[in-house]
Formats: sequence, structure tokens, C-alpha cells
Amino acid sequence: MPVRSSLRTTVSIATLSFAFGALFLTAPAYAAKPVGSDKGAETEQEGGGDKTGIYAAARITYSGSVAPNGSKGNVTSADVNWTPPPCWYAPYLGAKDFKKKMSAEIEEAASAPGMTGTPAAAIGQTKAHYEDEYGWTDTPGYKDYNVAKDGEGMFWAGVENPNEPDYLKRNSCTDLPFWVDNGEAPPPQYEEAITPEILAALAYQHMELPGTEVTLAPAETTKVNLPTWAWLDKADFHEVQATASIDVPGFALSATTTAKPVSLKLDPGTPDAETYPASGECTINDDGSIGEPYAKGKADRTPPCGIKYLRSSGDGTFDLQATITWEIAWTGTGDAGGDLPDGTFENAQAVTVQEIQAVNR
Repeated sequence: MPVRSSLRTTVSIATLSFAFGALFLTAPAYAAKPVGSDKGAETEQEGGGDKTGIYAAARITYSGSVAPNGSKGNVTSADVNWTPPPCWYAPYLGAKDFKKKMSAEIEEAASAPGMTGTPAAAIGQTKAHYEDEYGWTDTPGYKDYNVAKDGEGMFWAGVENPNEPDYLKRNSCTDLPFWVDNGEAPPPQYEEAITPEILAALAYQHMELPGTEVTLAPAETTKVNLPTWAWLDKADFHEVQATASIDVPGFALSATTTAKPVSLKLDPGTPDAETYPASGECTINDDGSIGEPYAKGKADRTPPCGIKYLRSSGDGTFDLQATITWEIAWTGTGDAGGDLPDGTFENAQAVTVQEIQAVNR
């Protein structure tokens, strides 16, 4: 039987967290673990284990162009107000395994020193919630941890996003584990329950974009007041995809996030320079390339994408920043899909600028 309303109506989450300390309610359900090839092309989020050897059945698997070892990718959202989900609710354990884990933790918490008064009441109410069909007050419970329905569904629990730097946000999915029948949607009050859109955002966060270096002519060393051509070939500048999926008995979701390159912005690394075009924003060509390769006979032409330095770099170099903007879209289970904020990825490369030496006769 699904939980009809949040347990916060009877016992505050703060009280429950205090009662259980570092046990189940305050520990992340999953942690990242690499799988697949040694190239880091695939990672999975695996359930955390304890001394009983019980692991969460649900895993978020990442594949495609993703960062190795489940770490954060290199994409930066162009929308400073957009962030990936800090936490979510996902399938955790079947009824028998959940009973084994939860009952042991309740017993351990109840026997801890100082567990009297409000903390003891919170533990008692939580125990009743999972052992008594009627729970307490008007909140329905789970008779014997729903063991009679083992295999017909799973208990869901909160999952931390390990790449979320804000501790409070990362630990904000604190409702007690709740039951969901196979093939059914989670109760509507759990707005953070895993969805294709959440998976798409996680795929975005883990996406690894190619570190493409802009081709320059003249290469490496250029001259003051000499237009330097810049371009990216189509072969080096292509769309990439990352997929996040979860698949357990009775529940499966997947989402693929696609990044398509749309423009290149050049920052010369010094105010004493001009860019072509003046905005420094080079748009993508019809064939998927950016800019135009330099060739003999183009010396008197203005490059469609490039830079002109107005002073020497002396004994050092200028750091040319080449920022590629990527258009992000996603598709997922059930014909779901949409757009996510544009992503950016910046490359830096050193450019030496020399004075043109004049010869007097």
C-alpha cells in the first residue's frame, strides 16, 4: 500500500535524522562505481552495501560520451540558474531485503545510548510504520515490511547526487522509503522521483565533450597586425551523445542527451587585439565546420573567423580561449523529450605574437 502522505505530519524529519544518526536515513543510498571498459565510456550508480551484504537493486548506468569513473563531465551550462538534480528517489530494495536491512537498523538505533523521549518515540513510530498495517494516526503502514508482496514491487529511497556541492541540497530527499508496485508510478507527492527528464539532466552532467583545438594559420606563431585565420573541421566538430538508464524488474527508464555544436567564440587573451567577426562569435557553416581553412592566395582577404593581434606577446604568449557552444536536447522513455540549456566547453591554447621585422636598405 503506498504512503498516502508525508511522514512529516507526525514526526519531523529533523527528529528522525537525530534518532537514526548516521544510519539509513542520513546515508546516501547509492555511490558511483565504474564498470565496462577501461576507457571510462560507461559508469553506473550502484547501491551502497553494508555488513549484511545487501545492495540496492537499482543502478543508474551511464554510457556514450561520459566522464570516466562516474565523475562530473566537462560541460558548463550557459544558464547560470540551471543545475542538475541534487537528489532523487529511486527503486532501492525488494520487501524481504528491505526488512532485513531496515529492521536491523531500527534495532541498532533503539539500543543506542540516550535513545529516550522524542528520539525513542520517533524510532517506535518508524518501526510501527513498517510493521503495522495501520501505521499510526491516519498514515497507512506496511504490514511486516510488505513481505507478502515481495517481487511485486520495491521500496524506493532517496539518492544523493555525489556531484552536487551543496550539502543541504544533496541531502534534501529525506522522506522515509516508500513502496511502489511494479508498473505503477510513484505517489504524486514525491516530485523528485526518478523520471526520464532527471536521467537526461544527469546524462548532461556526466557528458564529456571533445577537447577540440582550433586550427590557426599562421600556426603557433603569428605577427602583429597580421590576420590569423581560425577554423574547425567538421570531422573534429561533431555532435555527441550520453545516455543514462535505470532497469530493474517492473521498472525501466532511459534518456539520451545529445549535444550539437553551434558556434565558436574566440577570446584573444589580450584587449590589444581584434576578432573576426567583431563579436568573436563564429557561427557554424552548412557543412558542419566553423570558419574557413587558410590557403595560398588568401593573404589579402579578411578571415571569416580569426584574430588580429595589435601588439607582441614579448617573451611570453597570449592564452587564446576558444569556447564552443553546444545545443542540448534529450529524448527518453515514453516519447518524452525536450531541450536543456546550451552547454559550453572552453579550450585554451598558447599563441606567440612577434613584431614584424623591417629591413632598411
